[in-house]
Amino acid sequence: MQEHIEAVLAFVRVHHAFAAPLVFLLAFGESLALVSLLLPATVILVGVGALIGATGIPFWPIFFAAAIGAALGDWLSYWLGLHYHAQIARMWPLSRHPDLLPRGHAFFEKWGWSGVFIGRFFGPLRAIVPLVAGACVMPRVPFQIANWTSAFVWAGLILGPGAYGLTTVKDYLPF
Repeated sequence: MQEHIEAVLAFVRVHHAFAAPLVFLLAFGESLALVSLLLPATVILVGVGALIGATGIPFWPIFFAAAIGAALGDWLSYWLGLHYHAQIARMWPLSRHPDLLPRGHAFFEKWGWSGVFIGRFFGPLRAIVPLVAGACVMPRVPFQIANWTSAFVWAGLILGPGAYGLTTVKDYLPF
C-alpha cells in the first residue's frame, strides 16, 4: 500500500496540472459509501497538502477539488441510502449488524444535521453516515447543509496543515 501512496504523491509532485482532478477523485472516493474502506485517500490527501507547502502547488484549486469531491461523494451515498434503504439493510456491513439502522435513525433524530457534520471527521464513520442518513430518510436540506459545510471544513483541515504548517520541516519529508 505504501508504494501506491508514494507513487501517487510522486505523480502529483511532477504533474501539478493533474493535482486538482486527482484530489477530487480521492476525496469523492474517500466519502463514497464502502469505497473508502478500500481507498487510502486520507493519507494521500495529507501528503498532497504537504506537497502544496513544499512545491508551491496552488492551494485553492486543490482545496475546492477536495471539498467538492467529498461533498459529492456524501451526496451520492445519501442518495443511495435514500433510494435503496431496504436493499442496503441486507448488505454488508449492515446485514451483520441489523441494529445499526434503527440506532442510526435514533442518532439522526437526536443529533440531526450535527451528526452528519461530526461524522465527516471520523474515518470509519465518514463513509457510512451519509448512507445511513439516507436510509433513515433524514430530510434533504439539513443533510446537504451539514454535508457541504463539513466538506469545506474537512478539506481545510486535511490540506491546510501541510500547505501552511509543514513548510518549516519540508526538508524532512520523504517526497
